[in-house]
Amino acid sequence: MIQPREYAFCGLFGAAALLLPTLFHLLHLGHVFMPMYLPLVALAFFVRPAASALTALLVPLLSGAVTGMPPFMPPVAPVMALELALMALMIGVLRQAVPRMPVWCLLALALAVGRIVNASLFYVAARILELPAGFVAGISLLSGWPGLLLMLAVIPGLVHATGHAQYHIHDPGASHDESPVS
Repeated sequence: MIQPREYAFCGLFGAAALLLPTLFHLLHLGHVFMPMYLPLVALAFFVRPAASALTALLVPLLSGAVTGMPPFMPPVAPVMALELALMALMIGVLRQAVPRMPVWCLLALALAVGRIVNASLFYVAARILELPAGFVAGISLLSGWPGLLLMLAVIPGLVHATGHAQYHIHDPGASHDESPVS
């Protein structure tokens, strides 16, 4: 069950994921820096896996439905939703399984897997849409590198600065200081 503090974190980071793309797109930098990814990937370091994965799944779909960014056709919104949910889930599960894994290492691993999943999903979508699948998947795999570097530069510092660098195993009988959202 999602705790009230997790709702607050999910709401805050979800709102940031809805607003940042608008600011970046005003400067024509949205597709380069992947601004929706930054708060949704960071969220995975602040709440448990289910809460971050659900938020990461829903926000791109909500944004696409309300603003048209990311679009549903070509299927950017669903691909982003699946990729972000998988990355958030992966970060959360690995933080529980290997609590001493450095934040930057965990983040780099999740971003690499996310890019591979993204390219694979775009490959399948391109095949269905009868587009050059290898080209579409290749462009997908290579795009967004500045955004990946931005996340690698910002998220570890944010996680360390807020004291969330070590994952604390959640015990329902424990005080809030021991929960992953403390």
